[in-house]
Amino acid sequence: MATAAVHPRILGFLGRALSLELTAVQQYMTQASLVELWGDGDAATRFRQETVAELQHAERLVQRMLALGVAPAASQLRPVQHAADLVGLLSLNAVLEHDLIQLYGDAVRFALLIGDAASADFFLALWTEEQHHGQALATWLQSLQRGGAERAIV
Repeated sequence: MATAAVHPRILGFLGRALSLELTAVQQYMTQASLVELWGDGDAATRFRQETVAELQHAERLVQRMLALGVAPAASQLRPVQHAADLVGLLSLNAVLEHDLIQLYGDAVRFALLIGDAASADFFLALWTEEQHHGQALATWLQSLQRGGAERAIV
């Protein structure tokens, strides 16, 4: 498929998604190191796993853009967000995951609206995976809030 055949809004969704996925990579990678400094190796491992998952999403976006004949470019990464404890970090991450889920849902709906089944399928796969990430994050956050297991900065 040539660039001329790709709707500009689809390209916009791809660019915004790449920016958000790379933002998530940067945020989770930083948080893994931070919670490791706090002595929470389990949380660091989970953040590193999330980093890898988001990096894989970014790679898929880059591959899709290249296949469409577009040079991948993340327009702007959001700054890494910090909090004083693990619950705070997870709350910030929930917002980022929500933004990704919303973006992919919007992209699926738009691709279906214009009859671009290939893009709809592509975005749907990412939307489904991000929904799973969001649910796993919500479950982790709820378990910490119920148990009062907050980790404060030392």
